[in-house]
Amino acid sequence: QVQLVESGGGLVQPGGSLRLSCAASGLIFSSYVLNWYRQAPGKERELVATITTPGGKTTYADSMKGRFTISGDNAKNTVYLQMNSLKPEEPAMYYCNMRGGWGRAQFDYWGQGTQVTVSS
Repeated sequence: QVQLVESGGGLVQPGGSLRLSCAASGLIFSSYVLNWYRQAPGKERELVATITTPGGKTTYADSMKGRFTISGDNAKNTVYLQMNSLKPEEPAMYYCNMRGGWGRAQFDYWGQGTQVTVSS
């Protein structure tokens, strides 16, 4: 089993920055996709960014390109989401998700989320 713990959320002004962390522990697979999702009140959960292990391939939702950066530190089993120029419409609960595998070894783990509040 894998446990994911998000941290780094909090209150930030519009245009400000935060760095979220997702720390993984347990039986960590050697190949997986780590996703950051977010969900605002009353809205559907949306994919924010993705990074693959191995390879480090990153992808972003169009609205986050140029502002958000996903990165990983394999030595610490941690993935980060650097968020810059946060917009008022982006307060949400942010979740990390580890997904992958095949056949009998498929997996889909979720953290508990960390709250980001964008307010002046």
